[in-house]
Amino acid sequence: MAERTIKLPDVGEGIAEAELVEWHVKVGDVVREDDMLFAVMTDKATVEIPSPVEGEITWTGGEIGETLAIGSALVRIKVAGEAGAAEEDAAPTPPRHAGEGPQDPSRSTQDRGAPPSRNPGASFETPSARAPQDDEGGGARATSAPAATPKPPAPVAKASPSRGPASRRSPGEKPLASPAVRLKAREAGIDLRQVQGSGPGGRIGHEDLDAFLTRGPEGSGPAGLARRTGTTDVKVVGLRRRIAEKMAKSKSRIPHITIVEEVDVSALEDLRAALNRKPTAERPKLTILPFLMRAMVRALGEQPSLNAIYDDDAGIVHQHAGIHVGIATQTPSGLVVPVVQHAEARDVWGCAIELARLAERARDGTASRDELTGSTITITSLGALGGIATTPVINYPEVAIVGVNKMMVRPVWDGAAFVPRKMMNLSSSFDHRVIDGWDAAVFVQRLKELLETPAMLFIES
Repeated sequence: MAERTIKLPDVGEGIAEAELVEWHVKVGDVVREDDMLFAVMTDKATVEIPSPVEGEITWTGGEIGETLAIGSALVRIKVAGEAGAAEEDAAPTPPRHAGEGPQDPSRSTQDRGAPPSRNPGASFETPSARAPQDDEGGGARATSAPAATPKPPAPVAKASPSRGPASRRSPGEKPLASPAVRLKAREAGIDLRQVQGSGPGGRIGHEDLDAFLTRGPEGSGPAGLARRTGTTDVKVVGLRRRIAEKMAKSKSRIPHITIVEEVDVSALEDLRAALNRKPTAERPKLTILPFLMRAMVRALGEQPSLNAIYDDDAGIVHQHAGIHVGIATQTPSGLVVPVVQHAEARDVWGCAIELARLAERARDGTASRDELTGSTITITSLGALGGIATTPVINYPEVAIVGVNKMMVRPVWDGAAFVPRKMMNLSSSFDHRVIDGWDAAVFVQRLKELLETPAMLFIES
C-alpha cells in the first residue's frame, strides 16, 4: 500500500491562499475517484476539490475557517500499490468554479474539474478528524500495560425520595424553611415568600432556592414561560466572514456621505403595469430595478466620475467606460453581489432578463466568479421589507451605491389639495474622498427626474 498526499491546488489566477469552509470526508472514509474531499472559498466563490484516486482517508489537515496557502497538504489517502512505496505528493484533479460549463469530454479523468458548488459560502461546523502521529520509524509506539487488578464495585447511589407537586402557600402565610435556608436566601437577597417549596407543607429546601436562582419566581408570567440560559458560539467562517471583512474595510476606509431623496414613482408604476400586461420571453415582467438601472446609465453618462473604482493605496481613481451594475442579493448563505455587465448596452427588458438570471444563480449557489466580480457601482434594495430610509454601505472599492427603499402611498400637496401618490425614497451613499457633496446631489436629482418622468428613459439623448 502507498499513501498519496492531496494538496490545495491552484484555484485561480493570482490566488495565493484560500479559506477552508467545508469537509466532505473524515479519517477512515473510503473514497472513490472524483468524490468530493473538501471545499475552499476565494473572493465569494466556493470551489470543491475532488479526489484523484480511490482509497482510504488516513489523515486530514486544516480546520474550518482556516486560511491556507496554495500547496498546503490537506488529505492523505492510502491507495493500492507496492508495499513500502514512497509517499507521493499528488496534485488533485483541477477544480472547477461553481457555475462553469462542462469540460471537454475527450479529456482524461484527471483533467475533469469538480462539479459546481451547490452553495457558495455555505459552511458547516464539522471538525476535521486527525490521524494519530506515528514514530519516526513509521510504526506506532508500543507500551506494556500493567496487569489489570479487579476494581471494587462502584458505590450505588441512593435514590432520593421523590417529591410530590409543590404545595402552594395560602396568601400571607409565612414560608417554612430551615435557618440555613433562610440565611442563604438573605445573603442572596431573595424574599422567601416568592419561593415555592417542594417539601411537606410547602417547606422550602436548598434545592428550591437553587431552582429559584436559576429560573426565577414561578408563576411570575404566563404559563409555559421560563428563563433560558446558556450561550451558543457560532464561528464566523466562509461567506459570512468575507462579508464582515469587506463591510469593516468599507466603513473604516471610506468616509461615507448619504443623501436621501423622495421620488414620486406614480407615473413609473403606471407605465410598469402597462408593460407587464402581456409578458413574453423576450419581454418578461418588469420590477422597478431595470428602470433604475437605465436611469443610472443615463445619469452616469453625464457624471462618469461616479462610475469608478478608487485604488486608495495607489491614490488612483479608475473611471470605467462600461457600466457594470452590482445587485446586492440575499441568499441562504449571506449577501452576494452578482454583476449585470455592460448595462449601457441593454434596454429595460435586457436588464430584467439578465438580473433575473443572475439572481437565480446567486441564490442556488451556481454563480461563477466572473458573475460575482467586476462591478463599478451597486444597487441595494430590501424590497417591500425596506424602511423609509437607509444608509447603504459602499461596496468597496467603488465610490457610490444607490439604495431602494419601500414604496408607500402618501398624501402629496399638488398646489390645490392633497392627493394620494406612490412615493419612494432613494438612499445613496458616496465616497466623500473623491465625490463632492454637490456632485452627489446632482446625480441624485438626475435619478429623481428620470424616474418621475419615465418616458425620458426611452428617448435617446
